Amino acid sequence: MYSQYTMNDELNLKQKEAVEYGNGPLLIVAGAGSGKTKTLTSRLAYLIGQKNIKPERILAITFTNKAADEMKERVKKALFSSKIKISSEPFVGTFHSFGASILRKEGKFFGRNSAFSIFDRDDSLSAIKKILKNFNIPTSDFSPATALKEFSKIKSELTDEEDFQESEKSKKIIFLFKEYEKFLERNNAFDFDDLLEKVFWLFVKDGEILKKYQSKYDYVLVDEYQDTNTVQYRLIKMISEAHKNINVVGDDQQAIYGFRFSDFRNFLNFEKDWPEAKIIFLEQNYRSTKNIINSSSGLIANNAFQKPKKLWTQNQEGSLIKVVEHEDEFEEADFVIQTSSGYLKQGKNVGILFRTNAQSRALEQMLLEYGIEYNLFGALTFYERKEIKDLVAALKYCSNPSDEISLSRLEKNFYKKTYLKIKEELPSKSSLKPVQIVDYFMKATDYSALLEKTYPNFSERLENIQELVYFAQQFSNLADFLEKISLASPLDGNVRKKRDKKYLSGINLMTIHLAKGLEFDVVFVVGVNEGLLPHQRSFFSSQDIEEERRLMYVAMTRAKEELYLNFYKLPSRFLSELPSNNLEFEGKRSFDDEERYIEYD
Repeated sequence: MYSQYTMNDELNLKQKEAVEYGNGPLLIVAGAGSGKTKTLTSRLAYLIGQKNIKPERILAITFTNKAADEMKERVKKALFSSKIKISSEPFVGTFHSFGASILRKEGKFFGRNSAFSIFDRDDSLSAIKKILKNFNIPTSDFSPATALKEFSKIKSELTDEEDFQESEKSKKIIFLFKEYEKFLERNNAFDFDDLLEKVFWLFVKDGEILKKYQSKYDYVLVDEYQDTNTVQYRLIKMISEAHKNINVVGDDQQAIYGFRFSDFRNFLNFEKDWPEAKIIFLEQNYRSTKNIINSSSGLIANNAFQKPKKLWTQNQEGSLIKVVEHEDEFEEADFVIQTSSGYLKQGKNVGILFRTNAQSRALEQMLLEYGIEYNLFGALTFYERKEIKDLVAALKYCSNPSDEISLSRLEKNFYKKTYLKIKEELPSKSSLKPVQIVDYFMKATDYSALLEKTYPNFSERLENIQELVYFAQQFSNLADFLEKISLASPLDGNVRKKRDKKYLSGINLMTIHLAKGLEFDVVFVVGVNEGLLPHQRSFFSSQDIEEERRLMYVAMTRAKEELYLNFYKLPSRFLSELPSNNLEFEGKRSFDDEERYIEYD
């Protein structure tokens, strides 16, 4: 009977056990490629379709909009195929969209109204620059980027003023932080971190509001739980304490976001927080060959802090993992691109993964020389493009005339006469639909002509604007549209959702961080060098080395059929940790030859 709720996909016994679990805390430890998304989605569909839980009584939290959209679609299909009609929907969205939805109702607690702006990184940096200028602090003395990172850490880790060491730098950070908070309030704005941190303090300081949201949900489901930071962890814990129906899924072996203040100990300590928790291990991998699974498992076994699991697969043995030595990054790029083109002719899709963005340079140069098309991810995102930021600034100022940052952008980018016209008229357009406001802005500024006059690629920029207009047509009001684009993530892909098969066809270049959650027929990991992977910044901490090893593990487990690990100069220590019977080495001498380390000392 249950299969009707799983989109006709078979569940294995462990997946079924997780999906049909009753009440109480549940930890699903899902190894790489073990079907965690299917399991969590099936759990959600099961609660609605089989347990008759009202959809609006379920809160499902993801880390990306793409994951949320995928979950919504799968649940709809499952319920539709089962002929189950629902009059409401569960909340399925990111942590930040959940926080924003609460602050739209409760923002007055922090001196904001419901039309508040959500500052992105550039907005926040502009605000910090204004503050530094107001207090005659040169940016050379105190970097705005450094300040923003400190502010983000304060909010993500819920740091109190007393937690800072007594130093001149700490005093300056605290002073600037307080001024930054005042600036946000004056501008009727929250930054990205506020969407969680402010909700946490709201719950702490107002018990009645906390009870309201605790009583609103009967079940809380959380994806990628190993990536939660302190404020996310504490928020979820607070909301779940009344009913204790907290269901989380994740894999501590894929915890790679320490630089964003995530703490995988939240995952490891789940049973300490919830002693009555049920723990279910999903260990069958459906993605990769046996050689890839055995090799990556051998690597990650070297980490001390983890929930040990035995990943296995019924897939074929597959090819040995190729470890290939090159003279330098250009020879490496040439090999990778030529070999990739062979797989393209076979109809395979290819992922080329690297530790740092700078590593794409040699690869892109070689792709251009060979005339091969490719997809590069993590470069300038859609919403970071100049013409899109201009339009979004106009829309944000239209919605929230207190937004100094958006107004400053308009003043900077338009002639004085045009600027004064739109400054006066835009706020009166806020009740119009987003497309109508864009149409007004384009005509009032003669923006098409301005782009044509200024940029050789103006036609491409106009296409970007049309893409935004296409997306805006789906929204009836400005507030919903602005919230959607403000919470967009680089991981979500194009606004037209061209991801999936078409999005990942051909050759795809991206950092390992961006590749998490994806899979490719063939994977090339480049720069598996000591100093790159693991990165030299991690050398002074065993915990950082373990995170780098998890990063290598994530890269390896993206591969379905073929895996190439490439290096030049000094090979990564991780290569020596791989089981030799799963490897095929192509190089001048063994990569664990001690003379290499003497040579590059």
